[in-house]
Amino acid sequence: MKNIVKSPTFRIAYCGVISALGLVIMMLTSLISIGTYAFPCFAGILISFVVAEYGCKWGIGVFAVVAILSAFLSGDKEAVLYFIALFGYYPVLKNVNERRLHKKWIQYILKFAVFNAAAIASFFIAIFVLSIPADEFNIFGVYVPLVFLAAGNIFFLLYDYAVTVFVFQYVTKLRIKLFK
Repeated sequence: MKNIVKSPTFRIAYCGVISALGLVIMMLTSLISIGTYAFPCFAGILISFVVAEYGCKWGIGVFAVVAILSAFLSGDKEAVLYFIALFGYYPVLKNVNERRLHKKWIQYILKFAVFNAAAIASFFIAIFVLSIPADEFNIFGVYVPLVFLAAGNIFFLLYDYAVTVFVFQYVTKLRIKLFK
C-alpha cells in the first residue's frame, strides 16, 4: 500500500480532494455568518495534512488552488481575505518554522510577527479595497480593531496549538485508517 501512497497519481488525487474540501469549506462562509472567521481556519488545517503527507511544496500548491478558486467562487470576500492573508499559508510556514528553528521563543516571535502583520494588513485591505467604512470600528468611543488585535493574538495562540493537535491526530490515527 505504501507504493500507492507515494505514487504521483495518488499524490495528485489526494491534493485534489483536499483542495475540493477546502473550497467547499470556504464556500460555506456565505451560508453561516460565523464562518467568516472559523472556516478559513478549518481550510488551513486541511492544508496542514498535505504538508504532513507530501511536504511544503504541495501544501503551497493546494493553498494556491483553494485561494484562487475561493476568490472567484466564495461569496464572503472577507473570509477569503483571511484565508489568503494568514490561515491558508500558515500551516506551511509553521512546518518550516518548527523544523528549522529549534528555540521555541524564536519560533513564537516569528509566528506572532507574521500574524500581527497579516492582521494589520487585512484591516487596511478591508478598509481600502473592500470599502468598509473606518468609522464603523468605533463602538462607544472604543476603537475596536485594537481590541480585536489583542483578542486575535490569544486566538492565534489557540489556533497554532489546534493545528499541532490536528496534525498529530492525523499522523497517528487518521492516516492509518485512510491508507489501509
